[in-house]
Amino acid sequence: MSLLIKILVSLIAAEHLFILWIEMFAWTKKGEKFFPQLDADFLEKTKGMAANQGLYNGFLAAGLIWSVTISTAVWASAIATFFLSCVIIAGIYGALTSSRSIFFKQALPAILVLLILMIVK
Repeated sequence: MSLLIKILVSLIAAEHLFILWIEMFAWTKKGEKFFPQLDADFLEKTKGMAANQGLYNGFLAAGLIWSVTISTAVWASAIATFFLSCVIIAGIYGALTSSRSIFFKQALPAILVLLILMIVK
């Protein structure tokens, strides 16, 4: 995998680590800043659910980070493709069921990185 792809995949991973942090550790303290449509009472009532979602984002980040550490190009590309695809599916589902902005914040960047990966491969 080229350095460019590793950097782009790492940026997607960093985004999901940030989401993990918000959902698992800062949901009730910083949640209103990132989700102004949600009030403090709702954030408190949903902190367990948010932490679970954060854990899943952590798994996505872990897979993406793993992909950039693999030395065999074919395997690195395959693992990155799988986890980018998971991010894309989750982003599309989130856009359909929660907020359209999720598509632009999560799915679209992963789609662009996946397309670059496929072209550069």
